[in-house]
Amino acid sequence: MTTSREVVETDDATLIERSLNEPEIFAVLFDRHAPLLHRYVTRRLGPTEAEDVVADTFLAAFQRRGDYDRGRPDARPWLYGIASNVIGKRRRTESSLYRAYIRSGVHPAEIPGALVEDGINTLAVNRPLARALLRLKRADRDVLLLVAWAELSYHEVADALAIPLGTVGSRLNRARAQIRQALEQGEEGE
Repeated sequence: MTTSREVVETDDATLIERSLNEPEIFAVLFDRHAPLLHRYVTRRLGPTEAEDVVADTFLAAFQRRGDYDRGRPDARPWLYGIASNVIGKRRRTESSLYRAYIRSGVHPAEIPGALVEDGINTLAVNRPLARALLRLKRADRDVLLLVAWAELSYHEVADALAIPLGTVGSRLNRARAQIRQALEQGEEGE
């Protein structure tokens, strides 16, 4: 008999495989990854959308778990890839969030009277960055934010978005250059 401690210590691939016969095991993946995924989505779309996006992400993951590459012990890149697709379907929401932040200076992830969680987002102190992110192509923004906010490696981003490793590098370099240029122009304009 497997103990709950053994289940919690099991790698993601094994849990996903077991969930094919024991669907309730998939809840361990949710418990393991949902908080960080929620934090990432909150940064991108605000708290109102985050709950729905995380739920949609795990629903899609559960439905596609039979296709998961069990040679990958960590499901984070897979989950962030699904979340990126869900976020992409809500592109207008993300753009609206950036525009609202630019106007108001208050990011929706900030809770009045509470400390911003270990710098929950750089946007909380930088409107020019919000403007620059808004101008990026979605594909470039996804790569940049998966590296910067989700803290995925280049390999993990490549897995998450199902793109070649070289494409990750080129998109990241392009996004960084555009952000740098926009921030430099913002400083000159002040």
